[in-house]
Amino acid sequence: MLNFGNNPLGIYEKAFPADLSWEERLNQAAKAGYDFLEMSIDDSDERLSRLEWPRSARLALRLSMENTGVPILTMGLSGHRKFPLGSNSAQTRSRGLDMLYRAIELAYDLDARVIQLMGYDVFYETSDAGTQARFIEGLIQGARCASAAGVMLALENVDVETVDSVEKALRFVREVNSPWLNVYPDMGNLAAAGYDPVEQINLAKGRLVGIHVKDALPGEVRGVIFEQGIVPFSDVFQTLAELAFSGPLVVEMWAHLDRTGDPVRAAADANQLVRSLVKTADKA
Repeated sequence: MLNFGNNPLGIYEKAFPADLSWEERLNQAAKAGYDFLEMSIDDSDERLSRLEWPRSARLALRLSMENTGVPILTMGLSGHRKFPLGSNSAQTRSRGLDMLYRAIELAYDLDARVIQLMGYDVFYETSDAGTQARFIEGLIQGARCASAAGVMLALENVDVETVDSVEKALRFVREVNSPWLNVYPDMGNLAAAGYDPVEQINLAKGRLVGIHVKDALPGEVRGVIFEQGIVPFSDVFQTLAELAFSGPLVVEMWAHLDRTGDPVRAAADANQLVRSLVKTADKA
């Protein structure tokens, strides 16, 4: 019988140095004790170019996954910061929607199951009723494409007021009204924005498909060493267990922001911490 302790534990690809090959990156994830890797499609040219990969590159990555035994189960699509679905520019919106379609296609080819979408209707523009309405329309079109591919989309609470909580993310999810769009909360982002992660995650019951695990400080969402921030980890994991959450847990870390001097060791330490939290919550 599946229980909370059986949830797969993954690691964000940026936890490891950027100059590693895919096979080296996957091997590092395995050595650190993780079950899978989360791919990043951010707004850098290098990572956006992954959406244009030829079939040969996709097959090569699949071979690396076979060789290492570490799949890419989830994908973080943050490139919409540069090309948001709610932009006032029709050209920008078109590029953002094309990016989403191509990400779904890439996820399908790599057998990734979930694409985490950032909750940005816009990022470098001012959010208003118009940008939010266009964001919803873009999500509707994306959910239609995702449903055909059998790929789940899920909104993350982010560092802008429009979607800085699970409650606000759920507003957009309900407007879209598709089983292929749910929520993928980030417990660190919630705490940093002043929300109670336990209260917010409870709101996601029935719509929760993944969790980003990281620590944070008020207004600081990246690079905080685990257990040196304000995230109430024990309470959050107990809540997930009580909700009978069954899905991917992803440790989010950044090698270039590592404060320990050894990002690979830090990733392994985080693995041990999270597995301990899961084990304790599973027995409670």
